Amino acid sequence: MRYETIEQLKDTDFKRLTGVHRETFERMLKVVEKSLGNFGRPPKLSRADQLLMTLMYWREYRTEFHIAQSYSISEATVCRTIRKVEDTLVRSGKFRLPGKKALQPSDTVFEVILVDVTEQPVERPKKTKKSQNRHYSGKKRRHTQKAQLIANQKTAEIVATAFSCGSKHDFQLFKDDDSNVAEHVRILADAGYQGLSELHENCQTPFKKSKYHPLTQKKKRRNRALARKRILIEHIFRKLKVFRILSERYRNRRKRFALRFNLIAAIYNLELNLV
Repeated sequence: MRYETIEQLKDTDFKRLTGVHRETFERMLKVVEKSLGNFGRPPKLSRADQLLMTLMYWREYRTEFHIAQSYSISEATVCRTIRKVEDTLVRSGKFRLPGKKALQPSDTVFEVILVDVTEQPVERPKKTKKSQNRHYSGKKRRHTQKAQLIANQKTAEIVATAFSCGSKHDFQLFKDDDSNVAEHVRILADAGYQGLSELHENCQTPFKKSKYHPLTQKKKRRNRALARKRILIEHIFRKLKVFRILSERYRNRRKRFALRFNLIAAIYNLELNLV
C-alpha cells in the first residue's frame, strides 16, 4: 500500500486504516522528513510510505515478512525502516508523555488521576527458567509483560507509564515506580491496589468482601460510583489497543516494548486535541 493510494480517502476512513488522524500523520511526516532528509542513495520507499508502513505495522501487526512481500522489499529493510522511523519520532521530542515529574508537588496541576495496569502476552522466554518464571503471570496463566498507566481524569491525558514482567503484582509495580504523587492529588485505583492508603492518604480503592464479611449496600454503592469514575482508563486502554502491536501476543524483543508503548501513548495524547 502506497501513500498515494490512500491520500484521497475521507478523514474517517483514513483514521480507520492507519489508526491516526490525517493531521497527526502530517505532523509525524514533517518530523520524519526533516530528521532523515534526502541525502545519499534515494530509498525505494518515500518518507510518507515509510511512515505509513510503520503505522500499518503497529495497526495490523503482520509479520515483517508479509509486509516485505507487500512492498517488494527485503525483510531486513522493513525491520530497519520501522526502527529508524520510531527512533526519529522519539528523538524529536514532540511525541513524549509529561512523565512522573508532572505529578510531583512542585509541578502538578492535576486534581484526580487514574491508575491501572494492562497485561500483554509475550513469547515464552527461551534462555533460562528464571527468566521464564519472571515473566509468568499467575493471574493470566501465561507469560506476559505489564504496562501501568497514570491518566488525568479531567482530560483523559496519559501522564506517565511504567513497565515490568508479568510476575510482579500491580501494586508492587506502583511502589517500585516511585511516582511521588503530590498529596493533594486524588488517586483512583482498582482492587489490586489494596494498601495504597498507606503510601498516599488521598486515594480511593474498592471495598472487598470476605467470606464472613459481605459488603453492605452502602459499600456496594460506593464501589459502583468508583467504577463509573475509573471506566475512563479502560477506555484509554481500548484506544491504545486499536494498534494490535499492543493487544496481540508481542513477538518482538521485549526491550523495545516500552519505547513503542510510550510513542503510541504520546500520539494518543496528541490526538485528544484534534477530536
